[in-house]
Amino acid sequence: MTTGLLISIFVILLLLILSAFFSGSETALTAASTARMHAAEKDGDKKAALVNKILSNKERMIGGLLLGNNVVNITASSLAAGTLISLFGESGVFYASLGMTILVVIFSEVLPKTYALHHADSMARIVSPIVYVVVVVCAPITAVVTKIVRMSFGVFGVDVSKVQAGSHLEMLRGVIDMHTGPEEEVQKQRAMLRSVLDLAEVSVDEVMIHRKNVVMLDLDDPTDVLVDEIMKCPYSRIPLYRESADNIVGVIHTKWLMRELRAVNGDVSQINLEQIASDPWFIPDTTILYGQLQAFRDRGEHFAFIVDEYGSFEGIVTLEDILEEIVGEISDEHDMRITGVRKQTNGTYLVNGDVTIRDLHRELDWELPDEDYTTVAGLLLYETRQIPAIGQMFKFHDFTFEVTRRHRNQITQVRITPPAPESGEASPQ
Repeated sequence: MTTGLLISIFVILLLLILSAFFSGSETALTAASTARMHAAEKDGDKKAALVNKILSNKERMIGGLLLGNNVVNITASSLAAGTLISLFGESGVFYASLGMTILVVIFSEVLPKTYALHHADSMARIVSPIVYVVVVVCAPITAVVTKIVRMSFGVFGVDVSKVQAGSHLEMLRGVIDMHTGPEEEVQKQRAMLRSVLDLAEVSVDEVMIHRKNVVMLDLDDPTDVLVDEIMKCPYSRIPLYRESADNIVGVIHTKWLMRELRAVNGDVSQINLEQIASDPWFIPDTTILYGQLQAFRDRGEHFAFIVDEYGSFEGIVTLEDILEEIVGEISDEHDMRITGVRKQTNGTYLVNGDVTIRDLHRELDWELPDEDYTTVAGLLLYETRQIPAIGQMFKFHDFTFEVTRRHRNQITQVRITPPAPESGEASPQ
């Protein structure tokens, strides 16, 4: 074996190693967790910071790595062909093509990429210094190639500059959906994370307490009667109105009443509830939860009245209502864990008509649309286009609904049969 042949084999092996490096680096950098890299950079990891710098221009990174990979692969194949032709004549071209294809596919593509997929973050850190140099050196050539590619697309009317990888919000929702498991704790975590993102899309009228369920007091009633009602009420803030529930004049806090009673030595006749009540805060029903949460924080208030476009009182929303959209039902001595939902031994659920679809999503992980309605009763009215009678059954979105109670035109209770869980899927708790 001559010295020239040994040198050729050595150079070919070196080029194959470089090819494996470029292939593995491309996979590692594209598969690396952006979130973990940013977190590591904040903790002072300089290599993670370099990874983020490389990933800030993915088009240039891919161009540089592909350019390097193709150069070494073509050079290795040409050198192998020349070497084998000198040994076997014209048939050396066939041997070179077959041998290099096997070597490149196995050792320069599949092997490094497989390793990179399983060790993306650590490998991205290791290769980042070398890749950064390669990308910078190849930048002028990459820029020219990119320009030619875009001009070629332009001939066919394709503008690749407007193509995006997708919304970061959609990506985040996808990651949350991938957080799966049969444990109840995992389901709660997934529901909470989804709810945080939903704050920017859900309006207050979807989570409000409807006016028919709001405890209110008429200021025209005798003061001693009002004070007695306030002291017996389980809520700390109570709306006050005159003549009509649409004419809200204030909100009384039980703490303020207790302070006033002490000041007058318990003489109820000396108390003017309207004077010690706070002014009502009205907001439109189109207000988004995220904005309302910020408003609650800025104003230092916990209670707001919701009105429609005509100024009519619709209901109330509290800080607790918004927080419950994130963490689920906040139970106290006056609450049940899932108000209005009772699981039956046969696997069905008895659900009150005013239970919101969002609560069912959060507590039971059901997938029911809620774009055009808020409650279970609203779903039935929307889908059936009628006021169902007691005993009527319907099937929508793979769920079976049976009306079990109705008060006049209001659906008050529904029996819901969820679809049977697929094989291997945990049933909702």
